[in-house]
Amino acid sequence: MGRTFPNRIALLLLLGVLTLLSLVGPARAQEDPWFEIDALNEGLPAPGPDVDRRTPRSAMQSFLEAAEARDWDRAAHVLDLGDIPVAEQRREGPLLAAELHSVLARNVALDWTALNDRPDGLQIIGGSTQAQAGEPRRSILLRDIDLDPVPAAVRLSRVKPAGEEGEAAWVFDRATVADIPALHAAHGPSLFESSLPDGLRDEAFWNLMWWEVLGVPLLLVAALALAIGLRRLFDLLARRTDRALTGNILLSLRAPVIVAAITGLVARVNADLFVFSGTIDVFLDPLIAIGYVSAVLLLIVNLIETLLDHVIGPGPDTDLTHAPNARSRSIATKLNAAKRILLVLVVVIGTAVVLSTADVFRGIGLSLLASAGALTLILGFAARDVLGNVMASLQIAMNQSARVGDRIVYKDELCHVERINMTFIQLKNWDNTRVVVPVKEFAAERFSNWTLEEAPMIRILKLKFAPTADVERLRAAFMEVLEEVSQSELGSELDDLDGASVSVAEQDVFGMDVWFFTPCTDPNTSWEVACTVREKLLARAVEIEKQGELPVFPDAVAGQAA
Repeated sequence: MGRTFPNRIALLLLLGVLTLLSLVGPARAQEDPWFEIDALNEGLPAPGPDVDRRTPRSAMQSFLEAAEARDWDRAAHVLDLGDIPVAEQRREGPLLAAELHSVLARNVALDWTALNDRPDGLQIIGGSTQAQAGEPRRSILLRDIDLDPVPAAVRLSRVKPAGEEGEAAWVFDRATVADIPALHAAHGPSLFESSLPDGLRDEAFWNLMWWEVLGVPLLLVAALALAIGLRRLFDLLARRTDRALTGNILLSLRAPVIVAAITGLVARVNADLFVFSGTIDVFLDPLIAIGYVSAVLLLIVNLIETLLDHVIGPGPDTDLTHAPNARSRSIATKLNAAKRILLVLVVVIGTAVVLSTADVFRGIGLSLLASAGALTLILGFAARDVLGNVMASLQIAMNQSARVGDRIVYKDELCHVERINMTFIQLKNWDNTRVVVPVKEFAAERFSNWTLEEAPMIRILKLKFAPTADVERLRAAFMEVLEEVSQSELGSELDDLDGASVSVAEQDVFGMDVWFFTPCTDPNTSWEVACTVREKLLARAVEIEKQGELPVFPDAVAGQAA
């Protein structure tokens, strides 16, 4: 008896819970996934079999097919005209349908994946981050379109008249219908387009009208002509100015002004002359936003670069390869680093502004790419080499391992560092040819920098002589040559001659290797000094051999030497 009573209580509690669930379950099941209205388009004749409004996709398909056939009476059935008096629905419905189609064709790129073919509009694909995944839909947002003072939402909604039998219908809701006149006035065809012959306003291909097929190339030609004209104008003004700073500022303004002018031309044509269809407009709006942002950022970068070069730059006439200009080399390299950091910041800021204002991804319908994670992965993978070169360039500029104007030996080539760019380093070879090396490759290779620390250096001339050569006479001849060179035009390039010496470094069956140590004041001119000393030294060695009985140069044929 003691155990029976608790068991009865547990059983009663279980029955109570089941009763509550049975009451709540039917209530939720009876919740209809549609909007209940008084009546649907009573002023229109009954829709024919060509009007299918059972699902979001079939409703949109019926609307577009009717629009393509210019059957606006049929297209009006996909609009909820409940806010229009019944007596006026038959007259107003076709007009509103035509205006809505004109707005949609110019401003909406349909994402058919959002318009599924289920009567309840249930969204099957989606994760936990999408609140409506797995839930019946009563309304689907196609697009927010700019309208003063607030954007207008173009929606398909599922409605059903109260008390009527049959299925609910998907139609453009009453709020969308109410906004159609204002949307058409703001985004519909311009007066110029409306005055074109009907043939030019017919559809050509790819949902483009014939006037777009002809007008877009003309717009591109006009933009090109404007760019060429502005470029020549700025070049002319820069040549006519007497002040270098003014000319440089004009040249720095040239690119941003051209970009802004072309963008303004396209925007003005799109606003006043032609309102392009959604196929073009979906790309045109982001491009206009990118154009304006790029013009502003280019203006900032170019002006700052010009002013920095003028205020702290080494000057156009400064030869950075000379030893006294070591400080100028450091300033020029750090200035390049500052420019690159500025450019990276500008690109990052500009990209963020464009992505936040241009509405690129929703316009194109690439909802997957709209996520920051996917976008970051794609951009990072595509630009990994570029970003690697940029970071390597900043590393070189910051640690000063190679400065603009430095004399280096890179892969056995004697070069000057002429330019350190974002992605490559330009080296000037001794014969005035240019060697272009990716920054990552340059930073990963070992190279000798002759001007990194102290300017004076020792150039070693390695010559092969016969074992019978008189080294003392060669040493005396070498010192005579240095004295002779010190009295010539290259005299200032020779350092203290106390640092000069001669050593026998190696020997083999062909003879001995004699090294002549030549002190030089400037690594940038040491190569010329070494060439001059070598030439004169060899001439003295020939004279010594003619005067003596023993050979000075080794007696070996080319094959043996190899």
